[in-house]
Order: sequence, then structure tokens, then C-alpha cells
Amino acid sequence: MLITNDDGYLAPGIRAVAPAIAQLGYDVLVVAPLVDESGVGSARAGMVDRPIRTASEEENGVTFTGIEGTPALAVTMAVAGVFGPRPDLVLSGINRGLNIGVTIFHSGTVAAALTAASMGVSAVAISMDSDDPRHWPTAATVAGEALGWIRDEPAGTTLTINVPDRPLDQLAGVRHASLAVPRRTVLVGTTAPTGEPMITLQRTDATPVAGTDEALLREGFVTVTPIIGIREVRDDSAATALAKRLTA
Repeated sequence: MLITNDDGYLAPGIRAVAPAIAQLGYDVLVVAPLVDESGVGSARAGMVDRPIRTASEEENGVTFTGIEGTPALAVTMAVAGVFGPRPDLVLSGINRGLNIGVTIFHSGTVAAALTAASMGVSAVAISMDSDDPRHWPTAATVAGEALGWIRDEPAGTTLTINVPDRPLDQLAGVRHASLAVPRRTVLVGTTAPTGEPMITLQRTDATPVAGTDEALLREGFVTVTPIIGIREVRDDSAATALAKRLTA
């Protein structure tokens, strides 16, 4: 199985989860970006017909390989057989910081899982509700249990999971969660002191919608959301309308 992330192959989350998953008996391959590639989504630009720089080191009996590229590229290369046999599962994480709501398509962590699914490999994306997590073992335990479930599901099954940063015995439980429209932060367009345009994040006091990943995380639950990638809407009304406008 493949373990990747978007925080980089030196990040503490991937260093914590890979040995834990290996101890469960999985044959672990770790391939992740050389540097932080957070927020890159499913980008794989420049992946064809060029050599890709790598680095590797061993820790706790696991070899960690970094590539000059994104998490989606790491998955693509691994599934294409660059690093050996095609992985049968992908684990993306543990991400430093949550990945909630409809904006997860920006997440390199979640995009890595969806890239795997698009290539017929089931995947779990796992994130922690903290920008400075302390309880990595909690998320690693959840990740191991999620892999134990997903390996028996149809190929291409994908989960995004968020874990509160607390000891395992202090979790409120595990709940299915719908994707929130995030309310804790909002994007605000502004201008830098030097005159260039920029975007900032502002915190809000809005109450999250019950049953969403945002709300359940606040209550201390592990949130589990099955997701799928791009798919067509089976509705030909747009094409019919455009055809009529072009021939009017």
C-alpha cells in the first residue's frame, strides 16, 4: 500500500502514521512531496517526459521517499509502477490541519485520495483538527481501522476523515458527516501594504450546521465522509438548450 501526504515527506504526520501502519502488517510504500504542497488540489503539471528529482531516508524501519511534485503526482507515479508493484490501497495523511466542507477539492491531501480512486485504487484521506497536533497516535489508530474496512470495499472507494486532536479515549465517537459550507473562516480580498492584491482569512462566530463535519468535529467526533471524484450529470438539457440557441 502507498502512504502519501501534502505536507512533505519530512512532516511529522506521515512520519507518525507510516510505522504504525507497517506494524499492522501492511507492506508500506511511502512517496510524498519533497516540500509542503498544501492546497495544490489534484495538480500534476509537467509530469510527462521529464525526470523527477527524489530523495529518501529511513526512519523506524520505513523508507520515506520525497519527489519533486505534488501528492497527486506521487500517487500517479506509484500506481504507474515507478516505485515497484502497483499499490492496492492509498492512505493520504496524516494532514496537519482539518479538511472539511465543500472546499476539500483544494486539498492536496484529499486530491491524492481522489487521484487514487480515479485510477481504480481505494483510498483514505485523514486529517487532524489542529494546526499543531499533539495526538498523532490517535489519528494513526483511526487510519489503521479505516484501511481495515476499505480494503474489502469496491475498488475506488474513497473516504475523507477528520480526527480531533485528543487522546483516543477522549473521542466522542465516530459519525458520518455531510460536507459543510465552512463558516469558521471566510476569504476576504484586500490589498497588501505594497499595493498588490491579496486574500486573507478571517474567523467568524457563525454556528456550524448540525450533522456537518464542521459541527461534529467541534463536538469531538471523528468525522467520516465517503466522497467521489468528478462525474457527469446525466441530464442533456444544457446541450439541448445550447443547440437551440446556436440554430436560432
